[in-house]
Amino acid sequence: MMAVREFHPLRVAQVERLCDDAVAVTFDVPAKLAARYEFRPGQSLTVRRPGDERDERRSYSICAPAGGRPRIGVREVPGGLVSSWLVREVQPGDAVEVAPPSGTFTPDIEAGGRHVMIAAGSGITPVLSIATSLLRNPEAQVAVLYGNRRADTVMFAEELADLKDRHPSRLELVHLLSREAREVDLLSGRLDAAKLRTLLPLLLDVPAVDHWWLCGPFGMVTDAIEVLGEAGVPPERIHRELFWVDEVPPEPVREEATTAGEDSCEVTVLLDGRSTTVTVAAGDTLLEGAQRSRPDLPFACKGGVCGTCRARVIEGDVTMRRNFALEPAELAAGFVLTCQSVAATPKVTVTFDD
Repeated sequence: MMAVREFHPLRVAQVERLCDDAVAVTFDVPAKLAARYEFRPGQSLTVRRPGDERDERRSYSICAPAGGRPRIGVREVPGGLVSSWLVREVQPGDAVEVAPPSGTFTPDIEAGGRHVMIAAGSGITPVLSIATSLLRNPEAQVAVLYGNRRADTVMFAEELADLKDRHPSRLELVHLLSREAREVDLLSGRLDAAKLRTLLPLLLDVPAVDHWWLCGPFGMVTDAIEVLGEAGVPPERIHRELFWVDEVPPEPVREEATTAGEDSCEVTVLLDGRSTTVTVAAGDTLLEGAQRSRPDLPFACKGGVCGTCRARVIEGDVTMRRNFALEPAELAAGFVLTCQSVAATPKVTVTFDD
């Protein structure tokens, strides 16, 4: 299906204060755009400030259940140009430029099964959407392990409690606090590898879980993947999405001689049914080079984390400097992150329309 990537001004319907530094922003979608803004649980919206000449944009996960109005959870990042604006300034009635939903951190909500979600901080945002949508299916069982620093920093605390009240036998909800004592010592501390090795066997039948959904900072996600791997969980059952919260992401791996020519290569991009061929300088990423002729190419973080710039290679080869967004099945199908990919052959063609 062709993907439409342009931004549209959406009116803010509601701004809910979740805690001192976080809000949930709900958008009204005009009827003529309703189909373009239908989303799957776990997807995200890319937002930019109207009239921003620097084109600062950020990707925020949708926290609404399937079929609801688009709603994002935003935690303020100190000095964040977009997050501070959304958390401190945006009001109902304002217009915000929003691109259609994207992302593959999404379950099959019709399949039921047992799902475990491990989240920290603002990583709860897509997890709330996924859990609420899954629990509409009476055949689904969900467990949520949610780590935060203190009780007053917990995003969506009331909604999670309400969800537990509605599904007491099918939802297990566990809160952990790293900087505030809990009555049960096991529930104090960070969701790191040591804690997960202890906690998971006590709470869950690990081999019986159909899908694991991990969302949070780099350290938590990689620790969880390590522990699940030790427990024999197949990689195809583990889905992850990274939020850079407390950590600086690892430096990109920069391969020498990543392009076939010394000076440039020919890159063709397909987007919304239109093909454009550009010359990209050696060492420039596909996104950097192609944006000069195609400013409509989708992107957000440019750090290999959000997956907004995902495309499939249909001719030639590329080298990715790093990847924290694509899962093994996507890599096997030829998908790459164009913000991290440099050409490894004289000609490369990628499509954004898959």
